[in-house]
Order: sequence, then structure tokens, then C-alpha cells
Amino acid sequence: MRMPTTRTTEINQLLVPERVRIGLPGTEKSDVIDTLVDVLAGDEAIDSLKAVRTAIFEREQKMSTGVGKGLGLPHAKTPAATETVAAFATTDEPVDFGAVDDVPVRLLLLLVGPEEHKSQHVKILGRISRLVSRDSLRERLVEADTPETVIEALREGEAELRG
Repeated sequence: MRMPTTRTTEINQLLVPERVRIGLPGTEKSDVIDTLVDVLAGDEAIDSLKAVRTAIFEREQKMSTGVGKGLGLPHAKTPAATETVAAFATTDEPVDFGAVDDVPVRLLLLLVGPEEHKSQHVKILGRISRLVSRDSLRERLVEADTPETVIEALREGEAELRG
């Protein structure tokens, strides 16, 4: 299946229902990241899922991607990705990510892209952080029961940011 790979900084445009998971199982950071990386399997912009996984975990070892307010942003730049791709999940249980504010993670956005998309990558990470800093959107995402509900909440949140 062809997934969106346009050079956008709109999170809702990077996601399709097939790349959104509701109630991701696991209580360990490494397990939920591993499961979320698997969501990218079969994406034609990913040359090697193994290389993506390695890049994500190497980045995570440098510094936790638990950015606060219950959001985890595992991400990496790697030649194993020919375009920027994303996957999103809510977790079944709060997961200790070693976040800057010590709040366990319930929302995850996995972002992978090539080195030459560095500025897009940074803009997307900043955008999701701004979105999730809003209590109402964070609650909608945690309570979402379908991938479509997640994408719609992000679309509406991004429209408000532009507003």
C-alpha cells in the first residue's frame, strides 16, 4: 500500500489509519517503540526496518524522547528511509519514558526520515509538541477509539494552530 510521503509538516497528512495504533500493549519503553517501528513494515519509503529500529534506539540512548505531558517522540534520521514517515499510537497503560517532566507516556509519534529532510523533521517534532501541549487535544487523543478519530483530532488541532 502506498503511504503518504509528501514533504509536509502537517502530522495528520503524514498519517493514515494503517499507521495508527490504539491501545498499544506493553509497559516497557523498548517494547512499545519496537511495536511502533513494526507498524512501518511494508512501507515503500523504508528500505530496512532493521536499520530504522537501530537508528531509533541509538537516538533514544543519547537522550530520552519523552518530551513531557505524556508524549513520546521516538525519532531518527537514517538512510534506511527515503522519505519522512510517521506512525502514531496511544498506549494501553502509561509507559515510563524517562520524560523530562517524569509524566509517563500515553501518546507516541514515531518519526523517521532521511538526513536531507532534517528541517522537515524538526518542524514536525515541534508541531506535535505544540499540539499535545493543549490539554483538550491530549485528552481527545488518549480517549480516541479508532485510528480515524486520532487523525481527525490531529487535523482539527492543526487547523486551530494555523487559525
